[in-house]
Amino acid sequence: MSLSRRGVLAAGGAVGALAATAAGTGFAAASPAHGHGPGRGRVRTGFDRLAADGYRMLRGQKVGIVTNPTGITADVRHIVDVMHPDPRVELTAVFGPEHGFRGTAQAGGSEGRYDDPATGLPVYDTYLKNGRDLADVFTASGVDTVLFDIQDAGARFYTYIWTLYDCLEAAALAGKRVVVLDRPNPVTGREALGPVLDPAFGTFVGRREIAQAHGMTVAELALFFNAEFFHERPARLDVVTMSGWRRSDFFDATGLPWVPPSPNMPTPETAVVYPGTCLFEGTNLSEGRGTTRPFELLGAEGVDHRWAAAANALRLPGVAFREAYFAPTFSKFAGKTVGGVQVHVHDREVFDPVRTGIALLVTAKQTWSGFAWRPDNWIDKLTGNTRVRTMIDAGADTDAVVRAWQRDLSAFRAKRRKYLRYGG
Repeated sequence: MSLSRRGVLAAGGAVGALAATAAGTGFAAASPAHGHGPGRGRVRTGFDRLAADGYRMLRGQKVGIVTNPTGITADVRHIVDVMHPDPRVELTAVFGPEHGFRGTAQAGGSEGRYDDPATGLPVYDTYLKNGRDLADVFTASGVDTVLFDIQDAGARFYTYIWTLYDCLEAAALAGKRVVVLDRPNPVTGREALGPVLDPAFGTFVGRREIAQAHGMTVAELALFFNAEFFHERPARLDVVTMSGWRRSDFFDATGLPWVPPSPNMPTPETAVVYPGTCLFEGTNLSEGRGTTRPFELLGAEGVDHRWAAAANALRLPGVAFREAYFAPTFSKFAGKTVGGVQVHVHDREVFDPVRTGIALLVTAKQTWSGFAWRPDNWIDKLTGNTRVRTMIDAGADTDAVVRAWQRDLSAFRAKRRKYLRYGG
């Protein structure tokens, strides 16, 4: 029985299924993960379980890996540094996404092609490459199997999931196999939230029709992408699930160490607000880049106490807003003191980041005469449609904007359900 069709991987006494799609349409259902109590080490990542099995599913394969600084073990060793000297696996290449393999680049940048000083491995740049261009990179590398192991942030506009999407498409074109090593969704996988992207607005911050907060892990997304969007030419795909992770788990419940997946995602708390407050990238207000609290601090010159008061008056569940003043060191308003709000989540179980982001857009426009969208209407790329922008411009309140996406969201939730691999 081929592992590219169906397999079971056991690690640490916990048995989970290796869910896979091959050239056909089916995949094996995985057993729900069960927790082993709180504390460090409760969750074992896909890489942990692959390594514990002696890399058996990679034997006889030249392997390349798409990863970045988040690809670490529980004792904070990078998985490339772990695999490279291990004779049980033939690791021959690394593929770097946005920000680069070792994480030296800021937003919108990458590290280019180089040889990694620590291992001597060739590092290929995947950023902004897709289709045949990325397939050619895989072919030039000489690998048989492409591993993917990157910590996601749980939002549609976080680009690593679209690197995954592009890798699936390119691997199918190049005749390569893909193995996705799963990691937690740091903001839980309980439900999907927000508008679903209209494919007419597809970009690298959202290529296809998923919700703004998708509520899935990278392995679940890989299965979803391969079956829903690449059904005519799917990649040979295997996923290695986690053990111990529950859908209700925030990152701090996993016992895993946090590594910022990008320079402006410093903490798990940043990830909690990010699916909503990242929308401020589409405005002329600062989204907090250049501060120690990106996406929690929002503001602009001329904003005062009225914004926080208006937002607090909505009594949004699980969150309060503090009048705040700050001076970003880079990005918008660099070196200038601006006024705005700090987002304080006091009950993340009931907090809705997307609804909160919309409410903050609505109240910012109501209380600050200088409010404007970015001239390129980047907000439409972030929300995945024109509806949010045009409704807010027409004076719609938060409830009306949120109601407008419910039908599409319900359809996405129903479609996503069969790809979910964890209980709890």
